[in-house]
Amino acid sequence: MKVELVRVNDAFHFEGSGSSEIKVHTDGSPDIGGSNLGVRPMELLLMGLASCSAIDVVLILKKQRQDITDFRISVDGDREQEEGTMRKPFRKINLVFKFAGNQLDENKINRAIGLSMDKYCSATAQMAALAEITYSVEIASV
Repeated sequence: MKVELVRVNDAFHFEGSGSSEIKVHTDGSPDIGGSNLGVRPMELLLMGLASCSAIDVVLILKKQRQDITDFRISVDGDREQEEGTMRKPFRKINLVFKFAGNQLDENKINRAIGLSMDKYCSATAQMAALAEITYSVEIASV
C-alpha cells in the first residue's frame, strides 16, 4: 500500500491520494496557522478506523439480508500526552454503531460488529495495540 501527500498552500493544507483517484484534504487548526481546508490528521485516524469496521459490518449484514436504512458510527477518542513529548496518542477509543432498518436482527448486528472488531478490521488491529477500543450498539426500528 502506498499513499502520497502533497502540500497545497504555504501553510498546513495537504492533499493525499492513494490507489484510487479520490483526494483527501488535511489541514492544521487555525491556532497554528491552518485554514480549516481539511480534516485534522488525528480525526482522519478515527475516520479510518470507523470506515474499516463499517465496510466489514455492511458486507456481513448484506450477506445476511438485513434491511439497513441508515447506518452511522460515532467515534470518540481520548488522547493523553506522552511525558516529555508533545505527542498525544489515543489511549481510549469508543465507537457507537447506530442502525435503523426494517426488522433488524440484533444478534446478527452484534455478531457482525464482533467479527469486524476481532477478526477482519486491520485498522482495529493496528490501533488496539496502543489504545483500548470499546463499542456499543444502538438500533432504531423504522
